[in-house]
Amino acid sequence: MKLSELLPTAAIRLDMEGKDKWELISELTDTLVTSGQVEAGSRDAVHDALVARERSMSTGMEKGIAIPHASAPEVEETVVALGIARGGLDFEAIDGQPTHLVFLLVNPANRTKTHIRTLAELARLTSSPELREALREATSADEALDRIRSAEAGVP
Repeated sequence: MKLSELLPTAAIRLDMEGKDKWELISELTDTLVTSGQVEAGSRDAVHDALVARERSMSTGMEKGIAIPHASAPEVEETVVALGIARGGLDFEAIDGQPTHLVFLLVNPANRTKTHIRTLAELARLTSSPELREALREATSADEALDRIRSAEAGVP
């Protein structure tokens, strides 16, 4: 499944306010709720699953990307949010560089293959320096999603 099919524009935050990765994870978990992807009553359980996963090993990748992810029985389908931290922040990335793009991913507990495929697709897409730059410079959620669709289609 394509990232653009999983990511509603309501789940794209252009100007994240969090000061550290824990605040960003919390903000993006709230975004999953406000975008209608996670029920309000499940928010804390989903957040706890994400925090537990992040504590076990940082999901800060390299080149300004972080992909906090977890499996949770509270979701029935894969849910995704994107946060853009224009100024960058410390996400304990493996390259030690600031993180600008945070893709938060939660899969149902019984869908390991889907989880791995979605992570692989995110890694593939975000390997493009052009997409990373386009997302950092996006002025609207619609523009960010259009850039993702273009990258999926192989259009620069």
